[in-house]
Amino acid sequence: MDFQRIALFVIFSMSGVFLFQAWQKENAPPKPPAAITAPAEKKADGTPAAVASGVPAAAASTATAAAGAPAAAVPASNSAAPAGEVFTVKTDQADFRINTVGGVIEEVALKEHRDGADKSKPYLTLMKNKDRVHMAQTGLIGAGLPNHNTVYTKVSSNTDMGSAATLEVRLSAPIAGGGKSDLIYTFKRDSYVVDVTHEITNGSAQDINPTAYFQFYRDSKVTGESNAMVGIFHGPAVYTEKDKYKKIDFKDIEKAKKNLHPAEATDGWVATVEHYFVNAWIPKAGVKREYYTAKETGDAYLAGAKLLTGAIAPGATAKVSMPLLTGPQEQDMLKAAAPGLDIVVDYGIFSFLAAPMFWLLKWFHGLVANWGWAIVLLTILIKAVFYPLNHAAGRSMGKMKLAAPKLKELQERYAGDKLKLNQAMMELYKKEKINPLGGCFPILIQIPVFIALYWVLIAAVELRHAPWALWIKDLSAPDPFFILPVLYAITAFLQSKLQPPAPGMDPMQQKILQYMPVAFAVMFIFFPAGLVLYWTVSNILQIAQQWNINRVMEKEQEAAKALAKR
Repeated sequence: MDFQRIALFVIFSMSGVFLFQAWQKENAPPKPPAAITAPAEKKADGTPAAVASGVPAAAASTATAAAGAPAAAVPASNSAAPAGEVFTVKTDQADFRINTVGGVIEEVALKEHRDGADKSKPYLTLMKNKDRVHMAQTGLIGAGLPNHNTVYTKVSSNTDMGSAATLEVRLSAPIAGGGKSDLIYTFKRDSYVVDVTHEITNGSAQDINPTAYFQFYRDSKVTGESNAMVGIFHGPAVYTEKDKYKKIDFKDIEKAKKNLHPAEATDGWVATVEHYFVNAWIPKAGVKREYYTAKETGDAYLAGAKLLTGAIAPGATAKVSMPLLTGPQEQDMLKAAAPGLDIVVDYGIFSFLAAPMFWLLKWFHGLVANWGWAIVLLTILIKAVFYPLNHAAGRSMGKMKLAAPKLKELQERYAGDKLKLNQAMMELYKKEKINPLGGCFPILIQIPVFIALYWVLIAAVELRHAPWALWIKDLSAPDPFFILPVLYAITAFLQSKLQPPAPGMDPMQQKILQYMPVAFAVMFIFFPAGLVLYWTVSNILQIAQQWNINRVMEKEQEAAKALAKR
């Protein structure tokens, strides 16, 4: 069996899959817009006047609450939603657009990350406009308690963090029967995490047992960026220590499939994941919570968590809070925010290799302050680590190249008898001490490393819009002038000239191999420039190593011939 052909087939097939994914994304017919039955009215700019959304049912644990507690109430449709004030909270990391109707966070515009299509605009992790809806909502479940459809009064006058370390923004709404509920947002400098707190004062004559909910309301559109060459997951996800990371497909939510994610837990988080960015509600550790997902009217979905406040006695005040993270998938930040949150960075099946690779890449970036040169240094390191394997493979291919005339002679001699040809080739391999598999296994071993590095360069937000040099202004985007793919094709062609064709390969197969560099170069037009940079530098280093091996082996052969003549 020719393992070299298998290795090439694996690499080519994998790349073919990526190319097919790209073709699907570029040529798939647009999805017909889902019918949104409510609301019918729109504002002048085309955005919905009010988004039809529901309040989740009370947490299952509410059944154990004290007798006589008010039952949960679900508000009517938002088709006649009340008017509210939309204001902007300015922090050092982002601008938050909040509506006093429900205190809904309708938009988060990051200051350090730009929009993929228009770099003059900030990147939006949450948004509500005529094209997309993806918002953070919160409220209380219970009769007469405010929810995300309730009109709050803005109590705080200052909504600009300025040079302060923290900023608190407070909204307030009355509770039917007496008392009030304040919705408090606490923003912190140098942080993408916002603490969202309900401060509930019971002014009635009996206990109340609210359930607080914190949820994302969104459509199924890709609200983040999706590279054309890879199917990055986007959608809801739930994590717990017991069940680990559960990705949830919108179609499964629509079909109301069971066991999509854990329900009750005392740890974990619920998130909506995009390429490079994430929004996550992170309940505090040890607090009992209930995770849920649900399909709403039209193309709308919920993903959230509920917390019990416990019984609040007349005249008493209770608080229930949950941090909201909305920002880039920066690994150090995610690890510090919550256990397991860094898993949202999608490294694929070889994440155990990809994670240390990213650590090395980041370390090199700390040395050279340029992600492109960091990729070059990482490529050199990978080649150094695999030098012994590549050297063994190179010597095996070098021996094959030196034996090529003898192999050709055997092929001509036994052209009509394949069995005798194989026997003669085995005898030649034995005589020349050639292992026909010697050049294949090192290649196969390195395939997982290549795949892992591919995912690192695809998934790392640090490389998004990161320049290298000259014409490469964004390592996460394809080369705009196709220079790197052309350089790759040239280096791949030179590399093929240093390596002999596999024994027994017919002319058609040899011709296919000759054109493979061109096929890969065309494919690399769609790949991120950072990945093509890695592959091109890797080829250059491999050419240098193989050329040196061939030169040494030719000298060894000449010396052996000279010694034999004596």
